[in-house]
Amino acid sequence: MADPAAVEVSRGSKAIAAFSTIVEWYDFTLYLYFATVLSRVFFGGGHDSLLITLAGFAIAYLMRPLGALFFGHIGDRFGRRQTLLLSVALMTAAMLAIALLPTRAAIGPAAGWALILLRCVMGFAVGGEYTGVVAYLLEGARDERRGLVTSFAAAASEVGALLAVGISAVTVSLLSGPDLDSWGWRIPFLFGALLAGSVWIARHAMAESPDFERQRVEGTVPDNPIRHTLTRHRGGILRAFAISSLGSITYYVGITYVPAFLTTAGAMAEADSLWLSTLAAVMVIAVTPLVGLLSDRHGRKPVLAALCLASAILPATMFSLMAGASQAGVLLGAVVLAMVAGGISAVGAVATAEQFGGEGRLSGLALGATFATALFGGLTPYVAQRLLETTGWPSVPGVMIAVVALAVLPLFLTMDETAPRRDRNRPSSVQGDDAIRRP
Repeated sequence: MADPAAVEVSRGSKAIAAFSTIVEWYDFTLYLYFATVLSRVFFGGGHDSLLITLAGFAIAYLMRPLGALFFGHIGDRFGRRQTLLLSVALMTAAMLAIALLPTRAAIGPAAGWALILLRCVMGFAVGGEYTGVVAYLLEGARDERRGLVTSFAAAASEVGALLAVGISAVTVSLLSGPDLDSWGWRIPFLFGALLAGSVWIARHAMAESPDFERQRVEGTVPDNPIRHTLTRHRGGILRAFAISSLGSITYYVGITYVPAFLTTAGAMAEADSLWLSTLAAVMVIAVTPLVGLLSDRHGRKPVLAALCLASAILPATMFSLMAGASQAGVLLGAVVLAMVAGGISAVGAVATAEQFGGEGRLSGLALGATFATALFGGLTPYVAQRLLETTGWPSVPGVMIAVVALAVLPLFLTMDETAPRRDRNRPSSVQGDDAIRRP
């Protein structure tokens, strides 16, 4: 019998997995790009309404680790395909409910609470999405192309963010303020629900992950994936947490928070800042596969360390440039931040997944990467806005990124390489930290 783990999944299954990440990130980041609009529609548009809206994003993000653990258990116990079907079904229902939600003008403050509740459901569903897709792509790729193939998850997520910011920019530009607040804001959310539903249908054609099929054949599927991971991969959990911490804060402060930052700082109007974010998303999509290829050729460790140094040096200056009156400075700052964040997301996707053997991989990603994303992704736009309003210092979001980069840099410099040897046909399926490192 052929080794199931040695079989590469079809391009069609990979394409479906990558496309699903597009939809996932469209649905989830749309809230941030529409934060100023939602603050008026659901929270009254007063002085603290934007902060409340961003706080709602942070609260929903805290549901991601719970969702990752729940869906990760299903994926590690019953298969990657099963968890991907369930998570997108829940995401579709939540997105449609948001699109149809009554506003504050119709039902009062209850509208805001309902929005936050549905965002929590969305966060729970998304918690199982990204980790499931990353594991699926990694396990279905040839060893010498793991970095490139897994980076498609990061690239596809940015395509979703690009779609979100592009549709947001078009909607805001074409509609008057009253029409936008009355009914226009619903259009992007309805579109997202339609996309998510189409992914649920397409996923029924996906094959199971070859690595999970290997586990079935060898009888190594863990009965308790979380306990399995906690006992065998504690170091991997720590390393995944560090990698995801840097990737999350560079992305959510360096990219998705930028429109709110520019509007608050008076550097750009609402619609113009969204168009700038569209350009930033294009830059991320361009840099992601290149960094994935670099990590395949030179290893995860040197690429991570170099991008970590860039994150420590560049962001404070870039935010200062964007707060100035120069349009060239705004453009340069947004592009540089986007390229750094995109590079970290690309190598971080494969590097975090490689911290764990196939057995319990989704649970390991949940405990390490997703918990870090909840803390350094969901909370940081709110913290950045609060610090900006308190200090009046435009560089403070960049300083936040630099602090995290300096904190994780020593770990990146001392961690073992996880990329498989280029002359090795297949890495060992033996479980434990030592089995996934390159000597």
